[in-house]
Amino acid sequence: MGGSPLKIVSNGLAVIEKYVAIVLMFSMTTVMALAVLFRYFLNSPLSWAGEAAVFLLVWISFIGGSLGLKYKAQASVTILLDAIPSVWRKALLITGNTLIILFLVIVLYYSYQWVLSSSVLAQKSNNLQLPMWIPFSAVPIGLSCAFIHILANVEELFRREESEWKL
Repeated sequence: MGGSPLKIVSNGLAVIEKYVAIVLMFSMTTVMALAVLFRYFLNSPLSWAGEAAVFLLVWISFIGGSLGLKYKAQASVTILLDAIPSVWRKALLITGNTLIILFLVIVLYYSYQWVLSSSVLAQKSNNLQLPMWIPFSAVPIGLSCAFIHILANVEELFRREESEWKL
């Protein structure tokens, strides 16, 4: 797991994110299975199951999106990148990642303001009576992780030799 300190942090964070995603996926599967069991076999639906599943899905989505950025697993069309010289390819990739970083900084700023606002801190969910800052925190936490992964990817782009520019 060598490399720069930023890469080490990104790799360690990815390990944590993977385990959290596993737990969340298992939890969502369990909640949904219980919801079906109670509704159709015991005729006693769980009023909180849908809400819990939505909150779990939101967390899974933001953690999964962060991991997708780390491993560059998002869909992309590379016809332009494949056709240009490696120097331009590097510049284009760095520009694209810089725009992602700029977007993340803006959204992170507003998402932290939103989650820490008094209206969100006082709000509770309908069925679970869960403080809403907990499910809403998926946005700033997931995007903070994505920010770290993108920074590590950009650092890697700067360190990469010209001979390694195969995508």
